[in-house]
Amino acid sequence: MENAKEIAELLKVLANENRLLLVCFLAESPLTVSELHSRLSHLTQSAISQHLAILKAHRILDSVKSGLSITYSIQDDRIRNVIKVLKENYCKD
Repeated sequence: MENAKEIAELLKVLANENRLLLVCFLAESPLTVSELHSRLSHLTQSAISQHLAILKAHRILDSVKSGLSITYSIQDDRIRNVIKVLKENYCKD
């Protein structure tokens, strides 16, 4: 039960609709801010970057810089598993 606080904080971060969408896309494959923006055009690139920074600060995401672009990916496989379960149960075709 000592991990309950840590898990609750993680779920708070994922409870934001935009961050959850970002994580869903990144669970499929690593993407840049531009690639994410093409999928979430209702958000500015600046807003996407801010959400990515929050996710990275909570060690959910990792990033790799290549030239001028930064590619983001899921760092924690437990998050990938959580997203998989959510998709299986709530995103059925």
